[in-house]
Amino acid sequence: MPAYMIVTAKIADRDAFINGYGMAAAKLVEQFGGKYVLRGPGATLLEGDFGAQVFEGGASMVISEWRDKASAEAFWNSPDYAEVKKLREGIADCQVLLIEAAKING
Repeated sequence: MPAYMIVTAKIADRDAFINGYGMAAAKLVEQFGGKYVLRGPGATLLEGDFGAQVFEGGASMVISEWRDKASAEAFWNSPDYAEVKKLREGIADCQVLLIEAAKING
């Protein structure tokens, strides 16, 4: 069953984020079998307060699709990604969710 990794980020230095972390993470996402469904700035919080501080001034949102939850977790827990994740330290405040798609009857 497909799984989706959903990231909201408040980015302090967009150029450094995209040219460092973003490029390196994109290579690993592809290497581990994931694909981006959405990448973009300007997300607006319409309801609730989950991560409200991230949405102040417009958050960036990234959604990636994975073959299954185990594939996404293999990426997330890999030593390679642990190194790449260091590239966003001090320039982005991120929240990351992983959810497995449920079959909808209808």
